[in-house]
Amino acid sequence: MRIFDPHIHMTSRTTDDYERMRAAGVRAVVEPAFWLGQPRTNVGSFLDYFDGLLGWEPYRAAQYGIRHHCALALNPKEANDPRCTDVLAELPNYLLKDSVVAVGEIGYDSMTPAEEHAFEAQLAMAADSDLPVLVHTPHRDKVAGTRRTLDVVRASGTAPGRVLVDHLNEPTVGLVAESGCWMGFSIYPDTKMDPHRMVAILREYGTARMLVNSAADWGRSDPLKTREVADAMLAAGFTADDVDQVLWRNPVAFYRQSGRLDIGTASGEPAHIPDARSAEPDFAGNTIRRG
Repeated sequence: MRIFDPHIHMTSRTTDDYERMRAAGVRAVVEPAFWLGQPRTNVGSFLDYFDGLLGWEPYRAAQYGIRHHCALALNPKEANDPRCTDVLAELPNYLLKDSVVAVGEIGYDSMTPAEEHAFEAQLAMAADSDLPVLVHTPHRDKVAGTRRTLDVVRASGTAPGRVLVDHLNEPTVGLVAESGCWMGFSIYPDTKMDPHRMVAILREYGTARMLVNSAADWGRSDPLKTREVADAMLAAGFTADDVDQVLWRNPVAFYRQSGRLDIGTASGEPAHIPDARSAEPDFAGNTIRRG
């Protein structure tokens, strides 16, 4: 089984998680930029974070044979902080980087005018950079937030097939299905969506344009939830091909629109990723090479 986790925050996970993910079948991930919990206070902290998503995390992932790409953006929550909004001027240069396969996460947290301004500005950047878009729907007032999200996407002229609307649930999936956008579901131990509810949604709406992720942030979460969904699908009577479509081919198809996706051969084995441990096995007692 091959798994592509299309939305996972590995910055908040340990290296042990990469090892467990590899054993579970994960071969590729996309890490979107998000709020780190502790508010940032200046643009420089964003740029250091972006550099980590472009350099450090691909290096960590590569040691376990996992291909790491990222999506970059000013996230909705911090779009409300005037100390952070100047990062919008820096983003276009970062969106040129080879491993950036989308603009994201963008969208709404509290549906403020500041969030809407950043949302619209970054949709325009995505068009200028010829990148697809990963959209965060709010945790509160999710139905209203999803409707407003789709209105803003339509008004921007962005083709719905280049937009992934994430963190969906039973009340919102139909809205996005009708829009033509891709549908994203975050599987958590306690919140958002669980594997059995996900299987029920797949039975009702089918497997086309469906993406399943673990998100796996700094809260209670689990980077192996994608594998749990795959197992639950098989137990419910879905075929191995159905599982491969949802857990591999759909995320590949969405992010391949960037023209930058490098996930290796059709078997899911990553290409052009050196094994850092075998290249230099002695790190003077460290498992990670020091700079």
